[in-house]
Amino acid sequence: MTTFPDPTTSSVSEPPTSTGETPFEELPPRQTIRQAVAASAMGNATEWYDYGAYAVVATYIAAHFFPSGSEGLFWTYAFLAISFLARPFGGFVWGPLGDRLGRKQVLALTIILMSAATFLIGVLPTYEQVGILAPILLAVLRMVQGFSTGGEYGGAATFMAEYAPDKRRGLYGSFLEFGTLGGFALGTVVVLVLQLALGETAMMEWAWRLPFFIAAPLGLIGLHLRSRLEETPVFQDLEDAGEAEESATGGLRALLVEYWKPILVMAGLVIPLNIANYTLLTYMPGYLETKIHLTSNESLMVILIGEIAMMALIPFCGAFSDRVGRKKMWWFSMVGLFVMALPMYWLMGQSFGLAVLGFAVLGLLYIPQLSTISATFPAMFPAHVRFAGFAVTYNVFTSIFGGTAAPLNEAVVESTGFLEFAAVYVMIGCVVGMIALIFLKETAGASLSGTEIPESEPEDYGIEAIQAEDEALEAAGR
Repeated sequence: MTTFPDPTTSSVSEPPTSTGETPFEELPPRQTIRQAVAASAMGNATEWYDYGAYAVVATYIAAHFFPSGSEGLFWTYAFLAISFLARPFGGFVWGPLGDRLGRKQVLALTIILMSAATFLIGVLPTYEQVGILAPILLAVLRMVQGFSTGGEYGGAATFMAEYAPDKRRGLYGSFLEFGTLGGFALGTVVVLVLQLALGETAMMEWAWRLPFFIAAPLGLIGLHLRSRLEETPVFQDLEDAGEAEESATGGLRALLVEYWKPILVMAGLVIPLNIANYTLLTYMPGYLETKIHLTSNESLMVILIGEIAMMALIPFCGAFSDRVGRKKMWWFSMVGLFVMALPMYWLMGQSFGLAVLGFAVLGLLYIPQLSTISATFPAMFPAHVRFAGFAVTYNVFTSIFGGTAAPLNEAVVESTGFLEFAAVYVMIGCVVGMIALIFLKETAGASLSGTEIPESEPEDYGIEAIQAEDEALEAAGR
């Protein structure tokens, strides 16, 4: 059970032990926490801007890189999956390095690689210009992007979770996912504006390249924000106590041998999370346009309206998880998606207005998962293997079930004509997730410091615990 120090009598103490908590006097000021949130969310927005832009210009990429008729869109989605093949390698490299060298240094490198790879897609020659070399170069850049993402997402979530106050980790962590949807939405907005301003002909000829150029300034802004911050307090405590991993390979070995149980539980949660995420946000634009026969602008409007609604709800769901716990949020989301996926997919096939409604319902049911990733997953591992635990587990199973979602859905729907297959796929993922959720430890309000796996008691979260922490932080001048 968490014990709050008396802010009127306690003094600055020595760095916490492996099982102790960081005193309020040693926590960073709220302004620093907000800067950490902004830096993490900006990098995440840059990462997902790439996926969003790639998804909404998929039909243009298919025409320029895979001129093979109806199979072009499948190969475009397959090349999206290529980036996911590289993500586990990124997780195995960046994760242990983040536990050895620190979160900040790794995040600076990953955002540079990520934004550069996205920018260069915009200058690639087409199949008509250089033949088979065009898709080869596209594959290389997608793999670089995936390799960098393997460290970016886990690192950003760990960075944000370790900066946030324990009782507000759900609220602050939710802004990382706000950046996720912000990146997706920005990609959609940019393409929609270009299509309306320049027209279909210009988009097909050259303007499809423009969205990828925006990754460069986004990456520079994120790098600037991250360069202004110190290492996370939790990692500094590990170094002060001499408990940081001595080598990256040693940390990886300890992770796989000693923490295989949380790895399996997290894997079971990553599967439904990614099936729902990439079915809704990556596969959906092409699905609405080619299978339901909405116009390109109509399909983008459906996605954009849904993403904006989801963004508006994310901070509230994150804050609510601080009151009721993470597990209840995940149960609500997965049961809701299991029940509503099939009827909502059927509804989307009826008209533009019903497509907006169906997508919005599924998106809002998905938010309780998405909004609590950054509070739930980092807390499943102790501090000395946290970056690696998150990065390796998340990226291995995202590569299998996230990267394959769009091409798998496209292949099945194309071959069978069963337009609601994506809904069935989401339902299967939810069954796997509900089984894993049974074994998930509640960590809302628990401290992330030390070398023990965090676990909270009912007294550690809720309105009273949040109010007590806020009062102690304010009294301590933080």
